[in-house]
Amino acid sequence: MHPVIATLLNSPTSIATAESCTGGQLAAALTAAPGSSAYFHWGAVTYSNAAKRSMLGVSPQTLDCEGAVSDAVVREMAQGARRYSGCQMAIATSGVAGPGGGSPTKPVGLVWMALASAGGCVSFQRVFSGDRAAIQSAAVAACLDALAEHLAAVGAPAPVQPSHSPDPS
Repeated sequence: MHPVIATLLNSPTSIATAESCTGGQLAAALTAAPGSSAYFHWGAVTYSNAAKRSMLGVSPQTLDCEGAVSDAVVREMAQGARRYSGCQMAIATSGVAGPGGGSPTKPVGLVWMALASAGGCVSFQRVFSGDRAAIQSAAVAACLDALAEHLAAVGAPAPVQPSHSPDPS
């Protein structure tokens, strides 16, 4: 279990996830410990662009112009998850886990990650190697590391009020 779990268990932080390439594995890692319901409140696996739009409010224009695996999209995913869940923080992932689907500009192993909080949204990318499972595991570990660094730097975030889902149907 990642050390950030102990930090989360001992803080009033609430967290949400919005995952694409990690397919729910980040949420699984965050909920591996007994008592995780104290901080983990919401998770969405938004693999398709339609799900990113309807569940997280990602702009169709951003998806069309930047593509799903991009800084702009992962930032909108994290911000949408935070906004619609009412959580203090949200983490999002979008990438190319492989083995296919890569391109010269977006190779297999490229993963964009973002963390949204009251202080704003930070994003970063990594290019991981290995098979699909290794890429997904490495992305989850990178997100947990980023969350730990963020909590160490800023402490527990302030609460937010949940918004309504972008798609009322």
